Amino acid sequence: MFQNSDFWIGLGIGVVAGVFGYKLLSEREQQLLALQQPAAGSVSANVPLAELQRQKEELEDMIAAQEAAQEK
Repeated sequence: MFQNSDFWIGLGIGVVAGVFGYKLLSEREQQLLALQQPAAGSVSANVPLAELQRQKEELEDMIAAQEAAQEK
């Protein structure tokens, strides 16, 4: 079975198709989440300040991690 070249070709095609499918699925999921979120200019007043601060700190941490990764 492992010596059959058709097996390896099929496995390779399956892996490549799986990777592209996963990438497409994750991009579509992010697009749907972006559509569900309110526009940047229409932030509702009922969001607690503590939640906004938490999100701000999380974004700052993500930015710092990205900058550190780029410096390497």
